[in-house]
Amino acid sequence: MAWRLGSRIGLGLVAAGIAAAGASAQEKVLRVGMTAADIPRTLGQPDQGFEGNRFTGIPIYDALTHWDLTKEKEPSALIPGLATDWKVTDDTTKWHFRLRPGVTFHDGSPVNAAAVVWNVQKVLDKTAPHFDPSQVGVTASRMPTLRSARVVDDMTVELTTSEPDAFLPINLSNLFMASPTHWDAKLKAVPASVSDPAERAKQAWTAFAADPSGSGPFRVTRFVPRERLELAANPAYWDEKRRPKIPRVVLLPLPEANARTAALLSGQVDWIEAPAPDAVQQITSRGFKMYQNVQPHVWPWQLSFIEGSPWLDKRVRHAANLCINRGELKEALSGLMAEATATYEPGHPWHGNPSFKIKYDPAAAKKLMTEAGFSAAKPLKVKVQTSASGSGQMMPIPMNEYVQQGLKECFFDVELDVIEWNTLFTNWRQGAKDASARGANIINVSYAAMDPFFGMVRFTSTKTFPPVSNNWGYFGNDEFDKLIADARTSFEAGARDAALARLHARIVEEAPFIWVAHDVGPRAMSTKVKGVVQPQSWFIDIATMSLE
Repeated sequence: MAWRLGSRIGLGLVAAGIAAAGASAQEKVLRVGMTAADIPRTLGQPDQGFEGNRFTGIPIYDALTHWDLTKEKEPSALIPGLATDWKVTDDTTKWHFRLRPGVTFHDGSPVNAAAVVWNVQKVLDKTAPHFDPSQVGVTASRMPTLRSARVVDDMTVELTTSEPDAFLPINLSNLFMASPTHWDAKLKAVPASVSDPAERAKQAWTAFAADPSGSGPFRVTRFVPRERLELAANPAYWDEKRRPKIPRVVLLPLPEANARTAALLSGQVDWIEAPAPDAVQQITSRGFKMYQNVQPHVWPWQLSFIEGSPWLDKRVRHAANLCINRGELKEALSGLMAEATATYEPGHPWHGNPSFKIKYDPAAAKKLMTEAGFSAAKPLKVKVQTSASGSGQMMPIPMNEYVQQGLKECFFDVELDVIEWNTLFTNWRQGAKDASARGANIINVSYAAMDPFFGMVRFTSTKTFPPVSNNWGYFGNDEFDKLIADARTSFEAGARDAALARLHARIVEEAPFIWVAHDVGPRAMSTKVKGVVQPQSWFIDIATMSLE
């Protein structure tokens, strides 16, 4: 099947606000073109998927645990953040985290155990005066077993889970710490005429988002929704190795790949995420540098298992996985992807030994579809909900059109429903039964796979059905719940890896996904940006970079 991306790169002013982001030759400012259509939320728990974590989470805030983003040649590992160490207690549902002394928020208030408890309460305790429902969906679904927090002493906090959960320290890398003192000041500024406590809290969080206070290496100096976010270096950041060398960063939402590419080529930005694949040669010939690396990321179709779904027949699921020429897609994307045959590829300790081997085999796919009762004259009608852009979505429209065209050969009639990225991300938590699915029996949301919960558990547990987490298709049964429990209660690394390998093998065999690609995080930058480390991670650290 011949197929190629069709796009043209036009120069000129491509987005409102870019001209204002320009800097004189003497001014040291890094201008970044993001794939998001809006600035990710700045109030402490970002939206816009993990692009939000990358650009308004990690730079502005800290979590108890961090990812090591300093290495290119090995997968990113979990390291201490605001917590220097942690341990699970004997009953395996309580954890003690010891905090790093001397850390302060941007407003000067201390990061202590009380602040950590306050940040847990903001998303888990509906009775807390600062509880914020708007932050729950993007946070609680990423740490589903965390139930409460308690001060042990000023620098030690106890976290309690609903069940033994060896994955908790990894999950906590998504809980960013905002300043309670700064929020209290915003609450006091809410007019007395606003008497409803929930409305007062909402207005305080709105004010906090416009003028946030975290403890990260950058602080916010200007915020214009849908247009720009300006950050300034925090010279007092606690980690000397991450004290920023770049004094100012400007983040610009540019959801269209062609617009991002044009902005880079015309010198309006210094860095773009996910450039247009057919412009890579032009980008490099003009002296810009391309960065990419394998990362724990999957670009899939996630399938519905609700009553009446066309995907309930495993033969159909296997056929779709066998009918995609991933090598041809990679060529069309100028090599800016890796072929996906599972969530974790052979060689990974969690891959296991699945009996179903995913490859390009259209003859086998047609045979399965014929057995299931379908043919060219009687194709299977399916509908996929996707986005036009977004964090980790790569090139969603042309990639979905490619899969649509390829599956036609194997008796599938695919309808695409393209919606805005943040709406799609919200729909992901609502589930296939919800009206937001608009009749789709597939959702195309890329996902991170750096930890067991993100890569497997949230898609296969009966405890993560919507709206708890991202099991959009309601896939799961007692067998998978048992496999998950075996892994979650294995606190020794070797036993946990073995249990996760068994879980992954069964996932591949049952095929609740159509695995298409792994992202390689392609980004293009001006050569004046120095000290760039492209880690094997969804994330990247601006704090360690510099500008000529």
